[in-house]
Amino acid sequence: MKITIEPLAEGAEEEIIIRSDTLDPELMELIYALKAGRSRLTAYSGSDIVKLAPSEIYYFESVDNRVCVCCEKNVYEVKQKLYELEKTYERSDLLRISKAMIVNVSKIARLAPMMGGRLEAALDNGEKVIISRQYVPDLKKKLGV
Repeated sequence: MKITIEPLAEGAEEEIIIRSDTLDPELMELIYALKAGRSRLTAYSGSDIVKLAPSEIYYFESVDNRVCVCCEKNVYEVKQKLYELEKTYERSDLLRISKAMIVNVSKIARLAPMMGGRLEAALDNGEKVIISRQYVPDLKKKLGV
């Protein structure tokens, strides 16, 4: 595969051109990852509205019928349901790890086994989250383990 990067002419829009005989699953994954990486999520903090890039998100958590998005230092609320966010970001680094949580796999610093087949994930910001045993195979697949 050949990759060419050219400087952008002043005032021109960024563009990605893919030349391929077939759109195999690997190429589709790349396309979905590119699209998800550029999309912004609207989040709320009191009366403030914030736009977040997927790379800023550490995890989503559903608590008391509200969905919160946790970033490195701040927590915001989002209007979408967890299953909607899971569908939107299914081809990105965001992965469902329990009934009430979606985590950004790229923010996991360390994994440790726990009793009952669960895993504990230590995130880059120092927080720890539990990965339910039914989601461990999905995580291993995402990590290529």
